[in-house]
Amino acid sequence: MAALENYVMGKWVRGDGDGQALFNAVTGNAIATASTKGLDMASILHYARQKGNPALRAMSFHERGRMLRALALHLREHLDKFYQISYQTGATKADSWVDIEGGIGNLFAYASLRRKFPDQPYCLDGEHHSLGKANTFMGHHLLIPKEGVAVHINAFNFPVWGMLEKIAVNLLAGVPAVVKPATVTSFLTEAVVKEIAASGILPDGALQLLCGSAGDLLDHVQSQDIITFTGSASTGLMLKSHPVVLKENVPFTMEADSLNSIVLGTDVTPDMPEWDLFIKEVRKEMTTKCGQKCTAIRRIFVPENKIEDVQIALGKALAQTVIGNPLNETVRMGSLAGQSQRKEVREQVQKLLASSQIIYGSMDSVSVVDADATVGAFMSPLLLMNPQPMSSHAVHEVEAFGPVSTLMPYNSLQEAIALVKLGKGSLVSSVVTNDPSIARDYTIGAGTYHGRILVLNRACAKENTGHGSPLPLLVHGGPGRAGGGEEMGGLRGVKHYMQRVAIQGSPDMITAISNVYQPGATGIDGGAHPFTKYFEELVIGEQILTAPRIVTKEDIDSFADLSGDHFYAHLDTTNFEGTMFERQVAHGYFIMSAAAGLFVDSYEKNPVLLNYGIDELRFTKPVYPGDSIQVRFTCKEKIAQEKKEITDIDKGIVKWLVEIIDGTNEITGIATILTMVAKKD
Repeated sequence: MAALENYVMGKWVRGDGDGQALFNAVTGNAIATASTKGLDMASILHYARQKGNPALRAMSFHERGRMLRALALHLREHLDKFYQISYQTGATKADSWVDIEGGIGNLFAYASLRRKFPDQPYCLDGEHHSLGKANTFMGHHLLIPKEGVAVHINAFNFPVWGMLEKIAVNLLAGVPAVVKPATVTSFLTEAVVKEIAASGILPDGALQLLCGSAGDLLDHVQSQDIITFTGSASTGLMLKSHPVVLKENVPFTMEADSLNSIVLGTDVTPDMPEWDLFIKEVRKEMTTKCGQKCTAIRRIFVPENKIEDVQIALGKALAQTVIGNPLNETVRMGSLAGQSQRKEVREQVQKLLASSQIIYGSMDSVSVVDADATVGAFMSPLLLMNPQPMSSHAVHEVEAFGPVSTLMPYNSLQEAIALVKLGKGSLVSSVVTNDPSIARDYTIGAGTYHGRILVLNRACAKENTGHGSPLPLLVHGGPGRAGGGEEMGGLRGVKHYMQRVAIQGSPDMITAISNVYQPGATGIDGGAHPFTKYFEELVIGEQILTAPRIVTKEDIDSFADLSGDHFYAHLDTTNFEGTMFERQVAHGYFIMSAAAGLFVDSYEKNPVLLNYGIDELRFTKPVYPGDSIQVRFTCKEKIAQEKKEITDIDKGIVKWLVEIIDGTNEITGIATILTMVAKKD
């Protein structure tokens, strides 16, 4: 029997000894063995810190993002191979799609996120703070990639997605990873990492893989490292309490299996679209991945007067689920990950049966297609009923990690909220309703106990991604029992792998450190109008001060007629007693337009391709007829763009700080405008 290999320190190596035997979940045949015995975990972490970390930290966000995109494109070329291996985990084609292509989708999502960051290895975070009246001292926050390694300890149910959704985030942040998937399905993770390593896309040390026990890995973590864990709450607590983790204060993000719930709103009746959506969602979450999802629905709450109708409808829906060999195209639910997993699920169900009863399915028998139910890890979907959820404890504390869910009644929305909270913290809850007040009250009432809430109704039925689908740009995690962590989350997730450091100093120094112009910093004379320069030629801090312009009553009247904006403050016939203004005041948008007329170099063709937009526009002081305005125009930030097509113009986005100043040298308006500027080459 073949032995899985570990990818460590740039090489594929096998662990010592016989290792743990791994089996095909459908046929029961032995596949391989897995072992990490004999591996030097301290050296593995050291290699990541000394080899992978400096290489990634030297890359800009844009370079890391393009690296992720290249990796995603490469992995897509090997989908058939991954699917064939995935079937051996008991997953159907649809299950595997979520795991494999969902994971690759995360790479694409975080690759695209690079555009939200500057084209440099670090970035500013938030807004600046002026710390002195003369504006010579200020503060800001900087995000810098940590100098350690991300240690990912993952669950068995998503051997591809579990890895890719995590490394997409840490690699974009500039931090390498050591991945330890659950051993039982690690043969699929190994196949994916084989292709990643063969591609040569990632720098040496950026990714290492352990197929087997974590051994003494956590004995060697350090304060710059980050640990993430996905799995049971009990195992997570054990790892989180490791003496070295506590001593070194290593950040630990846990995503624990939780007793997620779905609530049918009191407004929903069997003749409404929401009824069918509810039944479909419950069936899908019970049977997808054979119920082996950290986000699967474990508790079903239904108004007491509809409990019988829901029971009948769910029974009919579950009866339509074909179970068996996932290679058979008619099969909609495969097997559990292995015999040991099935045994554990049955043991947990027995605990639930102390206060509940099975109303659909069988603990001991299941009809399967194209397979042998006695050798494969097959199990019937089990729908349980608990008539007294407020007085039962097990149903809110015991999770059977398989195709198992419990149906329960509630009497009022407030009782439903109280019931979902008895789960002591969940990754996700759904409420199915077409009543906005129910949606609002449930979300606000239950939100503190959940990481995500799906409000499902007919309006989002076609596009909604489902109760059990975490999304790359939204946080995935939950409070309490669910682990208290946040994963993915777009920009938020990337920041978990970076050190936020407050920086203080003069505007000139903060500009030099961040490469983003700060208000009050010394301007640079570029020798020519900045609109005459190509993207590469522009320098951060390059600045011009325009000639002044007198704003007249005729300007204001003409702009009012041209724009149709005859707000009373812009009319000289208005009685201004009791208003905020002394007399007729210029339109803010006219002042911005007049400012553009002052700073735009408009008569000759130049590298500026177009105006891309305006951010953070504020009007801070009224401008009256007879007042003068001029503009201090400064190159604030440059963001390179990539060509989507070879025929595209090579270009970048330039952000300009626009400060509109009146005759008393006070700022009357401020904005950041964006222009698209051609590159010279």
